[in-house]
Amino acid sequence: MEKQIINTKDAPAPIGPYNQAVKAGNTLYVSGQIALHPETGQLVKDNIIDETHQVMQHIKHILSAAGMDFSDIVKTTIFITDMNNFSQVNEVYGKYFSGYFPARETVQVAALPRAVNVEISVIAVK
Repeated sequence: MEKQIINTKDAPAPIGPYNQAVKAGNTLYVSGQIALHPETGQLVKDNIIDETHQVMQHIKHILSAAGMDFSDIVKTTIFITDMNNFSQVNEVYGKYFSGYFPARETVQVAALPRAVNVEISVIAVK
């Protein structure tokens, strides 16, 4: 099966040995996204709501670069450093889907790259 690397300037460049996404057949695997501003490289950490919106915007741009959108997502994983932020993250996350919600898990972790509060990865199928 041929694999296609997906990278877009509208989401932050990877900060390690990985790509923003890899498309294998009709399935897109999007790496965990954090709230790095794609142009400045600065973190968006004013509050968990803005941080989550920034992450979801990255996912939107990566999906678009692969010819997909949120309706193609079948699975998400949300990592948060404080489960007390769950309801706010959940509220923002939910606004990006219209009537269809993918399978998902949300887990609290001890720490995330660059000391962010939320990281989200997705799997989409077209």
